[in-house]
Amino acid sequence: MSVKPVESRRLYLQIADKLRALIAQPGFVANGRLPPERDLAQTLGVSRPTVREALVALELEGRVEIRMGSGVYVTDASPVAPAPDPDKLGESPREIMEARALIEGALAASVAPFAKPKALKALRALYDRMADEVANGQIPTAADREFHVCIAQMSGNDVLVRTVAGLFDERHSPLSSKMRVHFEADDTWAVALEEHRAVLEALEARDPVQAHAAMQRHLKASFARLMTRLKR
Repeated sequence: MSVKPVESRRLYLQIADKLRALIAQPGFVANGRLPPERDLAQTLGVSRPTVREALVALELEGRVEIRMGSGVYVTDASPVAPAPDPDKLGESPREIMEARALIEGALAASVAPFAKPKALKALRALYDRMADEVANGQIPTAADREFHVCIAQMSGNDVLVRTVAGLFDERHSPLSSKMRVHFEADDTWAVALEEHRAVLEALEARDPVQAHAAMQRHLKASFARLMTRLKR
């Protein structure tokens, strides 16, 4: 009996391949504009987040242009630069946030009952730093990273600390960075700050159930915000 090999290539890259083939079909692109994400998702049998990741990958390749408030358009000219190495584009932002919600939610729950005052004080200081930066119109990426890593450090497990840090740093990959340029608004940080506060207060209360729920809400909402800005 033959066994079908498991497709190991990232799903958004598989969908990017299919989109290239569709774009090449006569009549598929009307006036240079691709169909809306929801239609592409239905045609390809995948979620809208996966379609969006594939479209951003094609934009990095120079094949399409994403115009906020208008849609996605095929570029007039062939790509002048070599296509980016697919292995270097980065992991799927959807899969990263799913992994973070699972891992960091469990981490928050596990450390909450045993959180030491010194660690909680450090976490409170990081939150205050984030709040100050947001109030001054800054994006507190470094403090945000330290906040999440600080919670992982409460576990005393270096592997978990590296895992949390590594997943956070995926936001700097070409794919994630491009998605944030298009779809992350400055005003989202006021909401994100409140989500961090909920995590902090649950940990300060040493409540594992609320810490788990608050962390998962934050990370899922963070990804949802990344998926809501393109109006088609």
